[in-house]
Amino acid sequence: MTEKTREAALAYHATSPAGKIAIQPTKPCNTQGDLALAYTPGVAEPVRAIAASPEDAYRYTAKGNLVAVVSDGTAVLGLGNVGPLASKPVLEGKAVLFKRFADIDVFDLEIKASSAEQFIEVVAALEPTFGGINLEDIAAPACFAIEKALSERLSIPVFHDDQHGTAVIVCAGLLNALELQGKSLKTARIVCLGAGAAGLTSLHLLMSLGAAVENMILVDSRGVVHSERTDLNRYKQPFARTTPLRTLAEAMNGADVFIGVAAADLVDAQMIRAMAPRPVVFALANPVPEILPEVAHAARGDLVMATGRSDYPNQVNNVLGFPFIFRGALDVRARQINQAMQLGAVHALSALAKQPIPREVLRAYGLDHLEFGPDYFIPKPLDGRLREWVPAAVAAAAVDTGVAQAPYPAHYPPRPAPSA
Repeated sequence: MTEKTREAALAYHATSPAGKIAIQPTKPCNTQGDLALAYTPGVAEPVRAIAASPEDAYRYTAKGNLVAVVSDGTAVLGLGNVGPLASKPVLEGKAVLFKRFADIDVFDLEIKASSAEQFIEVVAALEPTFGGINLEDIAAPACFAIEKALSERLSIPVFHDDQHGTAVIVCAGLLNALELQGKSLKTARIVCLGAGAAGLTSLHLLMSLGAAVENMILVDSRGVVHSERTDLNRYKQPFARTTPLRTLAEAMNGADVFIGVAAADLVDAQMIRAMAPRPVVFALANPVPEILPEVAHAARGDLVMATGRSDYPNQVNNVLGFPFIFRGALDVRARQINQAMQLGAVHALSALAKQPIPREVLRAYGLDHLEFGPDYFIPKPLDGRLREWVPAAVAAAAVDTGVAQAPYPAHYPPRPAPSA
């Protein structure tokens, strides 16, 4: 980041009022009558109603449209364990995106916890307040145990965006990229660099779509995850291959797909040249990818590529997922966000990228033309159709799998057909 950009970012956040979010009342409170309804004595009536029927909380309070974005600050952006207080700008940013893209209200909660168990207890105790929990910037492997424990204990959806949000966008983009390259997910050789929350969960979701684990090579900071290693945690072990490969460079030889969710500049041009014909490269480290697109394209003229950055084509950005996944889940009062709902989002995003681009989307990005192809196989975040396509698919999957507590909304578009 340049000094000019750094100063602009700090000024943006410091301008009064400080931060990026505020709370606004949704009902008038201008007269004595308003006050009597908003608080005493009128507020006693919804209290009595909810005490008699807890479901009425969704009728009389903001619970049904309120999400907690929660972090312990142990894995913030690419900055690492900076602590819960330093994570607050990121969580406020997620609140802005929830509101901007899906009109969902958020409380950001930065929790100072001495252990995963304490973190779990704090978040679980907040269940009455929220319609859903978005876990954010929690280091692996603790994030896996935290999400599992909370999902099992709570009757509202719990979603770790760094895991499942990233996985949904990776899968949607990869389905389309492989189609462009004339390849099949079932036979593609996939190398994933990064064995944290995003990498492991992306591989699991790809397997649910038909990818074969025997065609996957996982690489962490110590090299290839292979069956002779004795340092693997239980989350990496399913991907331990019996193989002579030990380094990233060796793994990349003949690979169809590279997925990077690690750190800057870990892939060089020679690795790209060693990949199979018509490769797919997803270099998703931010702000600097594992290999810059100009370097990758100079090495190979037959690749298609995505990054996590907005200044290159095909941005893999979680904002394509989490606001709309939660919108669909909240609107049917889903008890969880299960794999079927995630796959619904994958297929909706994949299909949307193949539709003609509305003029307003072109205007938003200063473009004259855009169509499905090497430079556009993932929808743009400012595409207003996301608000319809993704929640509809998620809500339909929730209803179909029995986790919805309300019917498919009448104001939604016609129900999408079940995904294959």
